[in-house]
Amino acid sequence: MTAHSPQSPSAAAPARRRVLSGLGGGAALAMATATAASAATTTAAPSAMVAATPTDPVLHLLRRATFGPTPALVAEVRAAGTTAWLDAQLAPLTKVPDTAMDAVLKRWPRLGWKTWEVRERLAPTDTWLVMNDLLESHLARALFSRRQLLETVVDFWTNHLVVPVPSSEVWDSSHLFQRDVIRKHALGKYSDMLNAAARHPAMLKVLDNADSTKKAPNENYGRELLELHTVGVGTFTEADVKMSALALTGLSVDAESGLYSYKPQRRYVGTVKVLGWSDPNTVPESGSAVATLYLNYLANHPATANRIATKLAIRYVSDTPPATLVTKLAQVYLANGTAMAPVLRALFLSPEFAASVGQKIRTPYEDALASCRILGLTPEPIPAAGVTSDLRGLIWLMGTFGQAPMGWPAPNGYPDLAPAWGGASSTLNRWNFHLSLAGNWTLKAMKRPDVTALVPSPLPSTYAALVDALAAKLLFSLTTAQRDAICRFVDHAPGDALKAGAAAVTWRLSSVVALLLNSPNFATR
Repeated sequence: MTAHSPQSPSAAAPARRRVLSGLGGGAALAMATATAASAATTTAAPSAMVAATPTDPVLHLLRRATFGPTPALVAEVRAAGTTAWLDAQLAPLTKVPDTAMDAVLKRWPRLGWKTWEVRERLAPTDTWLVMNDLLESHLARALFSRRQLLETVVDFWTNHLVVPVPSSEVWDSSHLFQRDVIRKHALGKYSDMLNAAARHPAMLKVLDNADSTKKAPNENYGRELLELHTVGVGTFTEADVKMSALALTGLSVDAESGLYSYKPQRRYVGTVKVLGWSDPNTVPESGSAVATLYLNYLANHPATANRIATKLAIRYVSDTPPATLVTKLAQVYLANGTAMAPVLRALFLSPEFAASVGQKIRTPYEDALASCRILGLTPEPIPAAGVTSDLRGLIWLMGTFGQAPMGWPAPNGYPDLAPAWGGASSTLNRWNFHLSLAGNWTLKAMKRPDVTALVPSPLPSTYAALVDALAAKLLFSLTTAQRDAICRFVDHAPGDALKAGAAAVTWRLSSVVALLLNSPNFATR
């Protein structure tokens, strides 16, 4: 059954009452004051942020096409130019060397195991190991890879063709689904990705097609293929769902090896018709080829083009993307045989994208990644046996925000709209995370510069200048009201003279940095 809840459990709570435990009354009041001064909280409507977000095409591109800009990346893009950087990112395997990331990935050798190897080499008590490896490596790539656009696109498709991790159904195959379905085809043709997904044990098990037969067809995958993976709600009938299930019979999993297996003995024989497509489907042995024709038809359907274009525009442009952009992207999608790189290039070079500054808010997952990236966290050393890695700890923390990677249990994926993430619990946990991160009290194995490195030298002359300078180091700017509220947090007027050794640049600096990370300006994607 498809779940259609627009919110995560922790995101659904009302956002009006905020109790800032662990920060102290003064910090709690100041945090509330600082956010209120901007006439918005961290879950502000995107339109409220437009005036407070300067139009810098480099920062705008990097906020959307990466998991958070860094000063080094901003300098790289300014030197290369946005179009040249984008074109390289769209051909990452040949144009973006990533040797440091490649070295980090070697610490998870189990990700190279085949399904049967996982089954043979892991004890029943260790079935979670490869799934944890997958989640850790997924986060590591998002944090540290130079192929940032690829990582955001991988995240997009992971949230489109959903295989929840961890799950007892995919303990032996989820890592291969990510490698052979999502990553392999992320910037390639969607028709290829859809066919690969339909023949992968992880998808076949999660959506029950592995057990579907001509005598007892399971409609789960047939329905989700139409509703979620391709044409979308309102374009098909219940009769289409039944035929869709029949068109996919035979695509199954071998029980012994755990590998994909086409089983002609399970294949329905007879004409299949879905939407405008039909096939006589007369020979069981040809069922896989018929399924390919069906999947290619769906991938190239105009409704699929519109749906993929809409989801991409929501992800990268606006919660309510312009119809002109969606139409344009759908046309590019169809004209290029479902290839994604041309669609993404058209999106990022469009006037609609250029005009969308301030119209997206980071999800909790993206907020955590962006916070780690802007504070300069580096890959941790390989943990000693029995020591929980920082990456594992970050996965747990993201769960408290309501958005653990690959953690959405339903096939419709995490929501990508600002209202879904306005819950008090999620917001509070993110604020506490910012403070712990700025104070170097969490994820300590991932070394980073001390926050004192954010303070300019020579020291700014006033508190207002200090706060503005810190915000600039974090790659955003503040309104006057926000800046003044943070000055009041450290018990000074904006124009007061700042002296060396002041609390604002010593023991209270991490709290000031945390307040800046809590601002809606930083939350803007």
